[in-house]
Amino acid sequence: MNDSGFNAPALTALGRVLLAAIFIWSGFGKLMMPAAAIGYIAHVGLPVPPVAYAVAVIVECAGGLALLAGLATRWVALALALFCLVTAFAVHGFADLNNQIHALKNIAMAGGFLFVVAHGAGAWSVDAMRGGRRQSRVQPA
Repeated sequence: MNDSGFNAPALTALGRVLLAAIFIWSGFGKLMMPAAAIGYIAHVGLPVPPVAYAVAVIVECAGGLALLAGLATRWVALALALFCLVTAFAVHGFADLNNQIHALKNIAMAGGFLFVVAHGAGAWSVDAMRGGRRQSRVQPA
């Protein structure tokens, strides 16, 4: 527990889980229905839809799983923040209310990811476990 009475490690881990969930779900959905995903990417006018599809699947699946585990968290969160901002403007835009909501959701998620970039993965993460091992190897004499 920290001074505020909240369990910071648990809340930080829960925040990572909640941020990662949409990417894992979306990436898995794209893997299960590649033709639909590529068709949507073509519909919104992105160049080379199969390449954009592959990038989206890799970013969403690998990024979501890495964030979930807390592995290379700051770098992954930065990549996901950029992905969210690009997607907000290049895919969703503000042409109608539905796309505005999706764009604003992506912008809000980018803000959450920037918070993760600033504060890290937290104690319950692969990053913390790896950091602890490094520190334990370098013992003062």
